[in-house]
Amino acid sequence: MTPNKAFSEAINKHGVSRDSLLPVLQYVISKEQWLKEETMEEVAKAFGMSAAEVYGVATFYSFLDTEPRGRYVIRVCRTISCDMAGKKEIIESLKNELRVKTGETTPDGMFTLLETNCMGWCHKGPAMLVNDDVFTELTPDKAVAVIQEYREKSKQ
Repeated sequence: MTPNKAFSEAINKHGVSRDSLLPVLQYVISKEQWLKEETMEEVAKAFGMSAAEVYGVATFYSFLDTEPRGRYVIRVCRTISCDMAGKKEIIESLKNELRVKTGETTPDGMFTLLETNCMGWCHKGPAMLVNDDVFTELTPDKAVAVIQEYREKSKQ
């Protein structure tokens, strides 16, 4: 098995000490958008860990995807404060707009809709991320408008 380029770059940048595991996985995600099983096996071997340990770390953190996602990953905060501010209505409007359930990707591969733990924006909730872009104080209409902007952006 030959190491992939992103993994090799991550190891060169961060090393293979146990405290480098998370930065290495994050680096691979930044380049490949998700962690393939083969990559997690490479990481395990390089770090002297079991593949199960690497998978356990990867699946513990909601921003370390272990399956392919859409071009735009929508993550809606699911904390109690965002819930009280109207998160359920945001999720419903996004599900209707995208015609997917939470956890699914649109058939065209453009959007994946997820709920995630606190993103640090609950004081301005409900909040969501689209890839790395933060959107706060959402209403159902604002959330749909954001998605429509990304659709337009992808046509350009």
